[in-house]
Amino acid sequence: MSTILHFGNMDDVKIKFGNKVKVLRLEKGISQEKLAELADLDRTYIPGIEAGKRNVSIVVVEKIAAAFNISISKLFMDI
Repeated sequence: MSTILHFGNMDDVKIKFGNKVKVLRLEKGISQEKLAELADLDRTYIPGIEAGKRNVSIVVVEKIAAAFNISISKLFMDI
């Protein structure tokens, strides 16, 4: 018997992740450009993440978590 895992619509997770990044960024009171700088990402990348248009790699997830000074698991909490 095989187990089939259903992860739902992949666009949904990108939107939820983007919303979480935006909420955390606004709570910290920093701009998208500043977050990009802190995460060592191109300044044009953060708006795409927040809009749910980017399919980010685990490396980018780690950079964003580090920029917020939180764990990856906390970044994904409630998503």
